[in-house]
Amino acid sequence: MKKKNTSGLSGLTQEKIALQAKRRKFFKMFRLVIATMIAAVFAVLFLTPIVLTITNSFMASSEISANYGSVFATTQTGGKVYIAEKVNLKFIPDMVSFSQYITVLFKSPEYLLKFWNSVILVGPIVLFQLIIATLASYGFSRYSGKLRSIIFFAYIILMLMPYQVTLVPNYLVSDWLNILDSYWSIWLPGIFSPFAVYLLTKYMRRIPTSVIEAAQIDGAGEWQIYRRICMPLCKGAICSAAILVFIDYWNMVEQPLILLSDAETHPLSVFLSKINQGEIGLAFAVATIYMVPSLLVFLYGEEYLVDGITYQGGIKG
Repeated sequence: MKKKNTSGLSGLTQEKIALQAKRRKFFKMFRLVIATMIAAVFAVLFLTPIVLTITNSFMASSEISANYGSVFATTQTGGKVYIAEKVNLKFIPDMVSFSQYITVLFKSPEYLLKFWNSVILVGPIVLFQLIIATLASYGFSRYSGKLRSIIFFAYIILMLMPYQVTLVPNYLVSDWLNILDSYWSIWLPGIFSPFAVYLLTKYMRRIPTSVIEAAQIDGAGEWQIYRRICMPLCKGAICSAAILVFIDYWNMVEQPLILLSDAETHPLSVFLSKINQGEIGLAFAVATIYMVPSLLVFLYGEEYLVDGITYQGGIKG
């Protein structure tokens, strides 16, 4: 009997396997390159307005008027002028000028007043909403029952509603409580907003019950479990909620316009929408200053934001 020569077949099979592996590696790299290019294009599109705002804030008023004057021009009746020519989007100023920032920071205190109005309005909302949300989320995650399910379902329904839907009831309640035209009309709806409660409840439910049971065996009470176990484990989610709540209320416009009739109490977000044609240069400078807190909060808490959203439960070693 003659033995079959299998060495040639095995060598051919190995070559095919190697070729297929190379093809898979090539297509994987090709998809990665395409995905990176698409992500880069979207990143440029999203960053262009921010970069344009920052660079244009260092232009002189004459240069800004020459480049964008036709965009903000109006007719004698107050209507918009038809733009017949292309707008010149200029990223690099001919001459760097700090005149806009000098005007905003030193010559016109009303801009800084509006900035601090934003801080006064947003700061308490973020702080007290997180305090209330952590306590409510602990209760929702630790206890079960029909009443808890109904209340939590109501939280979800309220969270899904846009703020414009609840604006009229908020106005009527604020008028009934006699807090209209005061900061309390902004603070109270913001402090009791359901978003942070929903986010933290979903996060706390992922904490292993074995950890809580071990703490109870060691004699820990509810307050100790809340303070020493849930809060440290929910640090990422709390930071995520703080960032999202801060950005949301830092950019609010409808609430102050409806609930605060005194323009002196309006935040900078409202004031930016009212800058007229003669203050185009100031608009760039004010917008740049207005973006700084949001960018700093996001850059500082980016790691916590990602961790709070992607965390799947368990104890980190």
